[in-house]
Amino acid sequence: MIISNFGAEQYCFFISAPKMTELTEPEVKLEALLGIINSSARQAIAEYKKTGHGVPSADATTFHPLDMATDTLALRKATRLLEGAYHQLSAILAPPQHTVMNFVFDYNWACTNVALRARIADVLEQHPEGLSVDRLAEAVNLDKSKTARILRALSLMGCFKEVERDVFTNTRLSLILKSANNTGCYAHFHSRDVSKYAGVLYETMIDQEFSRSHEVEKAPRVFACRKEGMEESFWEMIKKDDERRDIFHRGLLGHSEMMGTSAFLHQYHWDNVSSVVDVGSGIGAFSMPLAKMFPHLRITNHDLPEVMVQAQNAWEKDAPDALLDGRVKFVPNNFFEDIPVAGKDVYYLRHIIHNWPDAEATMILRNIRKAMGPNSVVLIHDCVLFHTFQEPGAGTTDGLSIAPEPMLPNFGTGSHRTYQIDLTMWFLLNSKERTLDELKIIAQVPYNSSLTRR
Repeated sequence: MIISNFGAEQYCFFISAPKMTELTEPEVKLEALLGIINSSARQAIAEYKKTGHGVPSADATTFHPLDMATDTLALRKATRLLEGAYHQLSAILAPPQHTVMNFVFDYNWACTNVALRARIADVLEQHPEGLSVDRLAEAVNLDKSKTARILRALSLMGCFKEVERDVFTNTRLSLILKSANNTGCYAHFHSRDVSKYAGVLYETMIDQEFSRSHEVEKAPRVFACRKEGMEESFWEMIKKDDERRDIFHRGLLGHSEMMGTSAFLHQYHWDNVSSVVDVGSGIGAFSMPLAKMFPHLRITNHDLPEVMVQAQNAWEKDAPDALLDGRVKFVPNNFFEDIPVAGKDVYYLRHIIHNWPDAEATMILRNIRKAMGPNSVVLIHDCVLFHTFQEPGAGTTDGLSIAPEPMLPNFGTGSHRTYQIDLTMWFLLNSKERTLDELKIIAQVPYNSSLTRR
């Protein structure tokens, strides 16, 4: 039964289920995808209702409490199925030219970049009843007709809402674009910088110097920067530019929020651990909430000297008790040289290995091995890539999730962000997300290489 609500009247349409014997094989698969969409949507609704706040509205102008929760694993599993099945169904039923051109006709990143840099969401936050394009464009010093076109394009996606003709308000989605939002910083970094590197991808794949290289110095970013007369490395660029560095480090926090990595705070047996080294910790995106949730832990933040200065400032502001108790240490070092903190229970690397090609990744792991005690463990927290065909034994021997048929076994576009991040790592650093087999290979650690790092 499908119930639709039109104004004050409610109409009920009863649709009898087709007999499966009457369906062709393609139709059976379509019905299965529809079933996955329906069941996963209901699972997501149930997760929202568990909070006692109901489901979010498309027109909501505030975040739902579940949006800020650290453990949303059940919701994320449901939406992974929902997104994957929906896009697979759409790709089957829509004309192919329609779908392929949707790949290309996607300038939302450019419109989002304008909204971020002009701080449109910040201005609209001061006008919950809505603000006319005339006044909004004046406030952000942009042309009003062009500003309207940006807002209309994003409104199609539920980001901003036109409440009256040429009058716009924020929505739950556009709140992400506020300057104070960490995920907004992550979007800012990608829409401003990474898009430029993606634009030269084909050129790097046919260039004699770049095409066969997997070195950091031959990433598409380097190719694009050379065209602009810049030779500095990505890390040097971040180090010398205060604005970019702030956006980047806050963007790392946003990346964690987007990917739901804080769920690991709840999913690992931290109660049985005494000491943790957060390798490449940054300012403490993971170690700070870890210290708050598990005050018995002794935590060492491990990163470059200039990052450790920023980290101490962040901890003094947001977690001073951990500093006063002496539960947290800051050890500056370069993990290509050594890991000076020896014999700890856990060496945790969150989104570190994916920053580096195999040679560098192996060097990092080799240095950690030297520091490990007999009972130490290494936790690599990165995305894992899977093929789009069903591999024999996958999901049974390794305990990893496989999507139900007839979905693609890797969840298709339900894993969209993971595979886009893989491309991001390529564009930026000539690095990658890895398959489980690739991670196992580099985790064996021995690697004959003359590679050195300064």
